[in-house]
Amino acid sequence: MFEEDNAQWGLVHALVLDGEGGARAIARTELNDLELKSHESLWLHWDRSHPQTQSWLRNASGLSEFSCDLLLEENTRPRLLGLPNNELLLFLRGVNLNPGAEPEDMVSLRIFGSAQRVISLRMRPLRATDELLGEFEQGEGPKNPAELILYLAQHLTLKVQDLIGELSEIVDDEEDKIDADERYTPEHGSILQIRRRAAGLRRFLAPQRDIFGQLTRTKLPWFTADDADYWNELNNSLTRYLEELELTRERVGLVLEAEDRRLNVRMSRIMYRFGVLTGIFLPITFITGLLGINVGGVPFSNDPYGFAVTCGVMLVIGVGQWWFYRRLQWL
Repeated sequence: MFEEDNAQWGLVHALVLDGEGGARAIARTELNDLELKSHESLWLHWDRSHPQTQSWLRNASGLSEFSCDLLLEENTRPRLLGLPNNELLLFLRGVNLNPGAEPEDMVSLRIFGSAQRVISLRMRPLRATDELLGEFEQGEGPKNPAELILYLAQHLTLKVQDLIGELSEIVDDEEDKIDADERYTPEHGSILQIRRRAAGLRRFLAPQRDIFGQLTRTKLPWFTADDADYWNELNNSLTRYLEELELTRERVGLVLEAEDRRLNVRMSRIMYRFGVLTGIFLPITFITGLLGINVGGVPFSNDPYGFAVTCGVMLVIGVGQWWFYRRLQWL
């Protein structure tokens, strides 16, 4: 795919779509003299952090300064912006599946789209674009810019589905462990991490869902009639995923609440037992303390059976209290 030739220019890959699901790769040096046929279109995928990318975008892409500023912004949120001449800017977010990265630290994909050209920029690698290249190699890729943008959005959405399913399975596992073993204590740090991950995903997926809804109503000449149905399906999919995320957050809350209730019940039971034991030993402690004072007239102080009598009295008191507590159903 000429990636080695293109790397020094910041161009990840350049593809000419043949209009039938296939594509041919071209090098950066071929762009200046490239002439597209009526059924062909061009996809340029750039590394946004590369200086040559920024230089080409501002000086050779033909885009307005306004469009270049937006595409090169440091921080963006999912958004859709219509441009003159039936062009658009589309900013999407994808799950970060790079090694050592947090999936909810989503990767930004900035897209410029027109009738015969798509320019996309990313900072970090995206699995979605790699899968799209595989589809081109099999001749099953998108046929035009409208389908290309749609395919990118679909691949990004599928990765979200996999991550949300993973989070849901973790919560399922924790719930099963709690139900199976009343002494099981979930790791609060990992449980709270699930909630934070769900919140991070929702931050970008909610506006992205709204964008898919806007694209359902977008009427550009180079969009086909069926595109609206596919965008509507993506909108419904993201709505379902957001509902699943909200449910996952609520279930995490229920897991933590269940653990707190079990901990409170366990502590109450322990304190109750301590209270009963204290109630039993309180009168016995009073007797031993009273007989241990160093003053005259202490009963049985000179009686050889005094200790045995005292122990018997305390035993009778203890048994009496045990019987009394049993009658009250405290034991």
